[in-house]
Amino acid sequence: MKTLVAGGAGFIGSHLCDALLAKGHSVVAVDNFITGQRRNLEHLLGHPRFEFIEHDVTQPLDVQVDMIFHLASPASPIGYLKHPVETSLVNSVGTYNLLELARRYRATFLLASTSEVYGEPLEHPQSEEYRGNVSCTGIRSCYDEGKRFAESLTMTYCRHYDVNTRIVRIFNTYGPRSDPNDGRLVPNFVVHALRGSPIPVYGDGTQTRALCYVSDLVDGILRMAQEPDLAGEVVNLGNPDERTVLEYARLIKRLADSPSPIIHVSANNLGSRISDDPSRRCPDISKARRILQWEPKVAVEEGLSKTIDWFRQIL
Repeated sequence: MKTLVAGGAGFIGSHLCDALLAKGHSVVAVDNFITGQRRNLEHLLGHPRFEFIEHDVTQPLDVQVDMIFHLASPASPIGYLKHPVETSLVNSVGTYNLLELARRYRATFLLASTSEVYGEPLEHPQSEEYRGNVSCTGIRSCYDEGKRFAESLTMTYCRHYDVNTRIVRIFNTYGPRSDPNDGRLVPNFVVHALRGSPIPVYGDGTQTRALCYVSDLVDGILRMAQEPDLAGEVVNLGNPDERTVLEYARLIKRLADSPSPIIHVSANNLGSRISDDPSRRCPDISKARRILQWEPKVAVEEGLSKTIDWFRQIL
């Protein structure tokens, strides 16, 4: 198939491009480099089945393809708080343009949504049926509500225009090519550990996250896209191995063989950056197990070791 990956220069998008090419598909990667990195795609330039287009998907695009993967959005708090308007637009206007492209060429459309649509959860772990607890006026709403709108529009195109759409809600993902400066847990802790500087744990560190290695996530995305008869389905993709932030700090310190002390920093020091930040996050992946026969395979210790090795090479 000929596939389009919007956000192809991003952390997850670039790994998806690799996987699609490895399966024999042709790939058109699209990115405007607001948060994507050129280096993530450099190894693919010159590949006979790979094409890159520098483009902002909030502007119309006409490329005849069989399948569209919409990953075009800043995804870290630092990224979307730096570009809040662009984040809102790429998840609204950008989603509209890509859905129109899918409608024009009868292409399958997969939206990369996020666990952030669940907000500060009142249900734990979060299943696809949970409707969320999200602030529509909070500082993170450009991303959280942007993704909720993108899901709504995607389902409208499925029902009203019979577009073959699927939605994956991505939980915390980590691995090589993640941005060292994006402020998320793994890059933040690994960079501090490798530089020997104090590893900052905000608050008491009892807030939880469940981390999925990028190769497992991409496998789930491909299964969701290629499995027949899943039009209109919404599936969580993530690792249900839930641990506290303090546990991750200690594990990364050990795996990096780092002398860095772990320090507790007042959550107030982050100010608005963590407003509405969920205290618990863990996916219910029973649906993914049932309809995709998917679950994560890479243990957290193994994935973190690979990630630390990659960061050693670029720092």
